[in-house]
Amino acid sequence: MKNFILFNNKFCNLFIAEEGEKICNVSFLKTKIPADFKKGESSLLKEAVKQLSEYFNKKRRIFNLPLLLHGTDFQIKVWEALKNIPFGETRSYAQLAAAVGNPKACRAVGMANNKNPVAIIIPCHRVIGSDGSLTGYAGGLKIKKILLDLETA
Repeated sequence: MKNFILFNNKFCNLFIAEEGEKICNVSFLKTKIPADFKKGESSLLKEAVKQLSEYFNKKRRIFNLPLLLHGTDFQIKVWEALKNIPFGETRSYAQLAAAVGNPKACRAVGMANNKNPVAIIIPCHRVIGSDGSLTGYAGGLKIKKILLDLETA
C-alpha cells in the first residue's frame, strides 16, 4: 500500500509517502501527487510528521524512521553517506565523493544527491560547493539556507 500525507509548516510544504510500512519519499510539494499513492494517515506517517516537526522546532537532530530507498547501487551508497554528515555540519561534493570511495565522481555524487527521495531525513541539504557556496537543492536555495541556518543556530 502506498499512502501519503501532506505536511505544511512555516518553512515549506512536504509530501511524505510510505510504501510497505517504510518511508519512501519526503519531497517539496511542487508537482502533482503521483497517481499510485492514496491520501491516508497511518501511524508511520504520523510519526514522520512528528519527527519532522521536532526537527523544525530544534528538538530533533537524528531521524529514526524505516526507509525504503529505490535507486541504483551508487545512489544508495551516496544516500547512506549523506546520513553520516552530522547535524549542523556540511560537506562538499568532493568530500562526499571521497567518502563513497570515488574521489573523481563529484558530478555523479551531485546527480545522486539530486535524486535523493527522502529530503531532510537524508540530509542532502548539508552538501555545498567546495568553495562553501550553496548549490542546487530540490526545495530551492532559500529552503536549503533555512535548513542549514536552522541546524547552526
